[in-house]
Amino acid sequence: MGNVFAYTRVSTVKQGEKGVSLQEQKDSIIRYAHQHHLNIGRWFEERETAAKQGRPAFTLMLRLLRLRVADGVIIHKIDRSARNLGDWADVGKLSDAGVAIHFANESVDLATVSGRLSADIQAVVAAHYSRNLREETKKGFYGRLKQGFYPLRAPIGYRDQGAAKAKLLDPAMAPFVKECFECYSSGQWSLPELVQRMHERGLRNRRGGPVTMNGISTILTNPFYVGIMRIRRTGQEFSGNHEPLVSRELFQRVQALLHGKAVDRVVQHSFLFSRLVRCGSCRYSLIGEHAKGHTYYRCHNRPFKSPPVCPTTSIREEKIEEHLLTHIDTLTLSEAELALMREWIADRRQHSGTERQVQIRSVSLQLDSLRDRMRRLADFLLDGSLEKAVFEEKQKALVWDEAQLRQRLASLQTGHDIALEEIERTVELAKDASLLYKQANPERKRELLRSLLSNLTVSGKNVDVELAIPFRVIANREKASHGSPYRGTCRTLGNILDRLHKHFAKADLEVSS
Repeated sequence: MGNVFAYTRVSTVKQGEKGVSLQEQKDSIIRYAHQHHLNIGRWFEERETAAKQGRPAFTLMLRLLRLRVADGVIIHKIDRSARNLGDWADVGKLSDAGVAIHFANESVDLATVSGRLSADIQAVVAAHYSRNLREETKKGFYGRLKQGFYPLRAPIGYRDQGAAKAKLLDPAMAPFVKECFECYSSGQWSLPELVQRMHERGLRNRRGGPVTMNGISTILTNPFYVGIMRIRRTGQEFSGNHEPLVSRELFQRVQALLHGKAVDRVVQHSFLFSRLVRCGSCRYSLIGEHAKGHTYYRCHNRPFKSPPVCPTTSIREEKIEEHLLTHIDTLTLSEAELALMREWIADRRQHSGTERQVQIRSVSLQLDSLRDRMRRLADFLLDGSLEKAVFEEKQKALVWDEAQLRQRLASLQTGHDIALEEIERTVELAKDASLLYKQANPERKRELLRSLLSNLTVSGKNVDVELAIPFRVIANREKASHGSPYRGTCRTLGNILDRLHKHFAKADLEVSS
């Protein structure tokens, strides 16, 4: 009775755990061994595809057979042994060396010329089947991507709905994922700190465990959250049908911080105006220093210039704050002004339907034009007039533009007027900006200044404060000397709000284009 090995295989772990193929293969091999008086000395089981070389159990078995640990091997069928010609060639070499290769369910004898020819043909067919199946699977995979559906598991913050359906926002985890982006974009959190904070807030992975630093990094670099589906292995990007979770601007801000392209990346500021106040001559940030119980800001560029180009600059923090408050105080709105502005916003929102429809048509036309450009780009690639590398670079840019336009279109269709929302935020902040600033802690003051200012410079002892455009427009409004509204107040405020609406609408269009 000959001593032989037995080899069984299925293509996936799931088939091995839930399927019956392995047991059927074993039963068939046992019957064959009994009929041919063969003794099975060792079983080798594989739960891995045979399309590629390198299966560990199969490789070990071949090595032991070369060492003549057994006289041969029983395999259920030819396609269980190999679906690639490299492994099949190794099986053939063993047969040539005198090792008996038995197939339990196929009457093939590799020791004969006709049997070897028949087996070779079946092996080629098995290899072709595997290659064709891979191509068809790949075609279906990329077909789904081109349709806007993500054929892989949904990332944290989204839920799966099934095949050919867009991913849905997870109401439990989506707010935490968005908070991740917002926290990191502030520049005040390192990745380890963010991991700890988000765990305390309730962010969890799919198994309910904590999200690691690598997991947070994966979230922050995944463009899926802005509506872009990226395939890591190839780097290809496709526009998705799912609802974006964060804006393109927020995502790009986070990428700049992650790659060290933003100047205030995760800096723990100990001074109120660090990286906010600059030298009026060289434009470098002034450096804060504690001396004699006060904080002074100095230009450290001066000592390295001969002759010096910057005036001697050393100014106390209180002096800068004093100049700031004189400008911030000009924003304070009276109750009458605030009421008129809120009335204008409410009226504009009520009658903005027609304008919104015009904007929807405009964005829809932009989308159609962009998609037409993408089709023409693909045609250029196919006829050879465009190199693949150039095509991929241009295609990525168009995919990001498409995602931005789709996000804007969705916002318009849900009735959101981004410009009006920006005006409302500006008015609510301006109405008591001075009081908010005086009552805030240092970090909150820094956040307010980032919103309120476009420029803060010091030259010698002179402080130059420039408000951001929306707040500058409000600060420069006409006011009655007694502080109460006069005949032209309504018209003046209306003109101011019209200017702000045009400003924010233009900024939104520039972002979309």
